[in-house]
Amino acid sequence: MSSIDIQHPHTLAPAKARKAVEEVAKKLAERFDVEYGWVGDTLNFSRSGVDGKIALQPNQLHVSAQLGFLLGALKGPIESEIRRVLEERFK
Repeated sequence: MSSIDIQHPHTLAPAKARKAVEEVAKKLAERFDVEYGWVGDTLNFSRSGVDGKIALQPNQLHVSAQLGFLLGALKGPIESEIRRVLEERFK
């Protein structure tokens, strides 16, 4: 299994950061059939081949995911896209 572990700083207020994470999760659900749900300040997401979470922390997001065999082969492009979205939404 491959894993992704990204820590990304942000300056958003907690409510705005949560809303931005929710918007990203909705798009993932629509495009890739990802299921997600909040547990406290952590958004858990999953689908066949991936299990992960986005933890909201003061001034930082922590994205972690375990990729199955097939998605593991695409780890580089997946990680690059996650970083691009984080840069775009969480400055």
